[in-house]
Amino acid sequence: MDIHEFLERPHRFRWGGVDGDDCMTFCATWAKEVTGVDLAANLRGTYRTKPEAHAVMDAAGGALAFMDARLSLLGAERAQHPQDGDIGLIRTMTEGGIDAQVGAIRFGPLWACIHPAGVRATKSDFIAAWRLPREALRERS
Repeated sequence: MDIHEFLERPHRFRWGGVDGDDCMTFCATWAKEVTGVDLAANLRGTYRTKPEAHAVMDAAGGALAFMDARLSLLGAERAQHPQDGDIGLIRTMTEGGIDAQVGAIRFGPLWACIHPAGVRATKSDFIAAWRLPREALRERS
């Protein structure tokens, strides 16, 4: 599966990554599609609200440390020049006008992320980006 096929699927926003995804499980779902490994398996269903999601990330040392620890399990390495399919932590404005850090997937010159209205692709500065290692990628059909 490539990034285009993944983004064309119907996606639903759901805190906790059950019957849909939030901004972090959205990236984990993408990683699972291309590697077969669900980096959020032990988290899905353990939280259901934004404050609970933030508590999970805070316990890991913040969003950057959370994503770094999860992605290192696959051997993902930091990418200075993100390419299609790379996973990133980006800075974006929420619908409420709040500056936020969210997980996203590189898609051309944009970053694809999920929010309550669905998936959107946006130009954004990235805080960090990771590339999944080639040896972790399973055969794509």
